[in-house]
Amino acid sequence: MFAVYAESFSSDDPLSGLVVGERPDPTVPDGWTTVTVKAASLNHHDLWSLRGVGLKQESLPMILGCDAAGLDEDGNEVVVHAVISDPAWHGDETFDPKRSLLSERHQGTFADRVAVPRANVVPKPASLSFEEAACLPTAWLTAYRMLFTQGGLKAGDTVLVQGAGGGVATALITLARAGGLKVLATSRDEAKRARALEIGAHDVFESGARLPVKVDAVMETVGRATWSHSIRSLRPGGKIVISGTTSGPQLDDAELTRIFFLQLQVVGSTMGTRSELASLVTMLDATGTRPLVDSVLPMEQARDGFAAMAQGEVFGKIVLTR
Repeated sequence: MFAVYAESFSSDDPLSGLVVGERPDPTVPDGWTTVTVKAASLNHHDLWSLRGVGLKQESLPMILGCDAAGLDEDGNEVVVHAVISDPAWHGDETFDPKRSLLSERHQGTFADRVAVPRANVVPKPASLSFEEAACLPTAWLTAYRMLFTQGGLKAGDTVLVQGAGGGVATALITLARAGGLKVLATSRDEAKRARALEIGAHDVFESGARLPVKVDAVMETVGRATWSHSIRSLRPGGKIVISGTTSGPQLDDAELTRIFFLQLQVVGSTMGTRSELASLVTMLDATGTRPLVDSVLPMEQARDGFAAMAQGEVFGKIVLTR
């Protein structure tokens, strides 16, 4: 079958290990099923995989891709949940120490078909296109959990989203606005600040700018470059929810004095559960909120999508279609 896969690793030139070609059809263990892929979306995880982060040499060649929407074996339209739990695990799968994402230990979604546990298939409503639904399982699910599960935010709260532009950040802005939150966003780029306003932010600021109000929560995916600003933007008792560190995990000053004196909360968040994905899909179906799609490419042109992501020329999600 057709597939886009990693054949080798390179930290300096990750696209050198990317191959667009043919791979064997998926094997289907007991309790698993196959989904015919109609659309799949790119994540930074796919670039990191080509650099050898989270993916082992002995797992190569590995079909890339975490996210997909398509047809199950009975022809039903579905969304694929990307977190693969240990079969013995019960409860919130994000806490399973043996969990993985598709394309880490199991072949990914950039292919004609993908094999997944039956429990990882979520019905897709007719109101969502395959391209829109394919954006949800990683970036949008991460944003949903950050805001409403780990953040515990409710209508009327004020939230700051750092680093508008990336897939998670754009999802945070859109979902926060749909959930009735007052949304502030930052970016170094003037054009991205303007786009953030278009997709739902109430106000935007340059990175590091002093805000006119203290916020109830900060959604943090950047790390070192924005950490101090995030902490200083919180009201006493406020919460920072962190799901990534794209600018690096090392901090010159963790602002510990401010954290304990103002009784701030620092909460980690990773991906989301199948039930949260189902709730997210229902929310979009009910509200008419839709993922922001940067571009749609046929899967044969996957290399162009990877190159755009590597160069940072993206606002929203890049979707690959079959």
